[in-house]
Amino acid sequence: MSSPVTLILIAATALVSWLAFKDRRLVDRLILWPPAVSRRHEYWRLVSYGFLHADFPHLLFNMITLFFFGRLIEQVMRELTGSALTYPLFYLAALVVSILPSYLKNHANPNYFSLGASGAVSAVLFAFILISPWSLIFVFFIPAPAILYAVFYVGYSIWMDRKGGDRINHSAHLAGAAFGVMFMLAMEPRLVQVFMEQLLNPSFNL
Repeated sequence: MSSPVTLILIAATALVSWLAFKDRRLVDRLILWPPAVSRRHEYWRLVSYGFLHADFPHLLFNMITLFFFGRLIEQVMRELTGSALTYPLFYLAALVVSILPSYLKNHANPNYFSLGASGAVSAVLFAFILISPWSLIFVFFIPAPAILYAVFYVGYSIWMDRKGGDRINHSAHLAGAAFGVMFMLAMEPRLVQVFMEQLLNPSFNL
């Protein structure tokens, strides 16, 4: 499967994250810190935060997910639009859209910071679930139908976003997931029919 953009995104994210692990100044320059955007107009932070990660497990989880699901979505988007630019634009837009609720809520909060590609990765994952809802995906090495995982993921994210306290940006996960589905449907509205047909005719496959 030809997936140069996915591999480039993974390589770039891994490189920037690895450099940032050793350079606090780089973190301070790229992390999403709302006052820097609203007061200093450092708009690049709405994208650059997604190339940073808190630690190696955080980076590894996101990049493994992107590797397995991003390659297929990249191919699908290229086939649907005939352009290799659709997928990278989708991914970068997902970074922005997924963080917007957090940014708007905390635009004047000097104590708020956010980093990680989870919102964009959620967009990729839910784009995949839309086109293949009964595919088996592995959650902590346990196979589960993608659509059931999606229901649990959304429910858990809503609950934890309201509860708070775990320092994970669950609103970014939710916004990213919604964006992934809406982008796919805007690009190809017939996917609604495809999704419903598949949903009503379960077929489990890896």
